Amino acid sequence: MFSRLLAVLDSAPRRVFLAIGAICIAMFGYGLYLQQYAGLNPCPMCIVQRYALIFVAIVALLAGVGGQKSIHIAGAALLLLISGFGAFVAARQSWLQWYPPEVATCGRDFYGMIESFPLQRAIPMIFRGSGDCYAVDWTFLGGTLANWSFVSFTAFGVLAVLMIWRRARQTPNRHGA
Repeated sequence: MFSRLLAVLDSAPRRVFLAIGAICIAMFGYGLYLQQYAGLNPCPMCIVQRYALIFVAIVALLAGVGGQKSIHIAGAALLLLISGFGAFVAARQSWLQWYPPEVATCGRDFYGMIESFPLQRAIPMIFRGSGDCYAVDWTFLGGTLANWSFVSFTAFGVLAVLMIWRRARQTPNRHGA
């Protein structure tokens, strides 16, 4: 199976990028569905993960549109950075859900933090989480939204590393793919 994945990365890198972009859009849409129709309000960490997901989708789609090896490598490197950030936030939220503090306080919402405080003070507040960040409102196969977000960002990051590795050692063909 791993050799098939490597063969797809070699033969159709644009499709891989476009698939990552489509998956991100679907995940974002499902998050909006959960918010609008299931009544789950996103916490500050969830919102940061949404932004990371949007940036992963944008980078993946732009890299998928580009046909040059250098665009694919640069796109995969940027995808790796953004996915790493998203995985970090999701891991932190998962940890908070597994080990909630003894005193959970509901802090300001994401936008209230950004509007009320300078960025150097708001960012640590976001990663500290609020009472909402500890809540587990949804699970699938035993995993929370934060857990599945971590798995997704990690998978995108692994694909980005494989893409960089495979594209960097590939010689360009006459089509520039």
